Amino acid sequence: MSTRPTGRRSRAVLALTALTGSAALATLPVTTASASADGVAVQYRTSASGATADQSEPWFKVRNTGSSTIQLSQVKVRYYFKADSPTATYRFACSWAVRGCAAITGTFGTPAHPTATADRYLEVGFTPAAGSLAPGADTGDMQLRFYESNWQTLRQSDDYSFGATQTAYADWSKVTAQVASTTVWGTAPEGNDPTDPTDPTDPTDPTDPPGGGQTLFDDFTYSSHTDPALSAHGWSVRSNSGGPGVPGATWDPSKVTFVSQSGNTVMNLETSTAGTGESTRHTEVLTKAVKFRNGTYAARVRFSDAPRSGPDGDRLVQTFFTINDLKAPMADDYAEYDFEYLPNGGWGEPADILYTTSWETYNPDPWQAVNQHSESRQSFAGWHDLVVTIDNSAIRYYVDGQLFGTHDAAYLPERPMSINFNQWLIDLNGQTSTTPRAYDQQVDYVLHVKDQVLTPAQVAAKIAAYRGAGTTFVDEVPSS
Repeated sequence: MSTRPTGRRSRAVLALTALTGSAALATLPVTTASASADGVAVQYRTSASGATADQSEPWFKVRNTGSSTIQLSQVKVRYYFKADSPTATYRFACSWAVRGCAAITGTFGTPAHPTATADRYLEVGFTPAAGSLAPGADTGDMQLRFYESNWQTLRQSDDYSFGATQTAYADWSKVTAQVASTTVWGTAPEGNDPTDPTDPTDPTDPTDPPGGGQTLFDDFTYSSHTDPALSAHGWSVRSNSGGPGVPGATWDPSKVTFVSQSGNTVMNLETSTAGTGESTRHTEVLTKAVKFRNGTYAARVRFSDAPRSGPDGDRLVQTFFTINDLKAPMADDYAEYDFEYLPNGGWGEPADILYTTSWETYNPDPWQAVNQHSESRQSFAGWHDLVVTIDNSAIRYYVDGQLFGTHDAAYLPERPMSINFNQWLIDLNGQTSTTPRAYDQQVDYVLHVKDQVLTPAQVAAKIAAYRGAGTTFVDEVPSS
């Protein structure tokens, strides 16, 4: 959520992206070995097709073309490229994968016989957690990327395995695949068959292990807004006046409660009004610490389309967001990343809409905004798993495990932020009645993992592990 109106968004780019699943692929030829008991084929596409790019994005699907089940831990895929300098080092990342990024590995090596288009390779492998591939089955989407450690621009146009026109999945013989150390797919650069004993099968330049990983997790198991543990765990319940929202409204801590639902305690934020600024009560809960930057943010949030009581129609905003302070109008070190649900419209929208917005900066007066957003005009009433990931290349928003929007590196944070939830009214024009009404927004948990990008499935597994261990709160994230 923002602390000022988010209407009149400028430089806004709709970035809704549909994730592809593991739909069956056509039977693929094997170019180096026959499709016998152990055979695979590799499809490739690039998500960064320029001659140069901040990072290379080879995406793969691997299909079992053999007659017996294959353990994916026995499969390795090599993507060959030309380093931009002899001393360049690279890092691997997985943005999303059907099998889960935690089950995919990426390491770098040097071919035994470097060529003009290939003096390095990325070797993609699988842990035992990836499971197996039955005959005819495929791994589904693997959205992978790698970048130079110092984030220098990459030149891809001279890379052996790169295909600028491969923007949709298709067979790609310029990557190789091995099963149990035997090459069964693709053509390596001349003199570099991975099966050749003179070519080392273990990469010689493993990627650096990921940093970070310190976690904030809160299950919101509190008795009330005055529970000493709530403050001790780093939360502030807002009581100071000011925007956003209806002029003259009160930010009321007593309207933040904790209720039992299906044997679990959830945080309830109530916003109420009787049609005047003085009768309007907004709610907000935020971390006292401003120490969160790159990594994964997640929360399970229940949005409401209708009031708990009274007439409907108010222009309500229900939120989960991160933010830091605007030090001056149009200051370029401002940052904010929002999930904002408007069940009755507002900001020029007539009905239900969910926004995700990444902010570079803004000027409150006269209003000027620099941001990028994605949107979906439909009801989101009910519980939803919300995830936003921030790394050095992009901001990605997920709703219920599906990619909702990808925003550009221009909007990456430059300073740490707080984590916030609030519910407030844009104005009183949507419903002019003076009959009292109250709206609820609920929060089940919140999670932040520092400097690591988790998939929605990994988030769910982490939450399940905490709850299975009886852990209701942990904060390992160091102060900034």
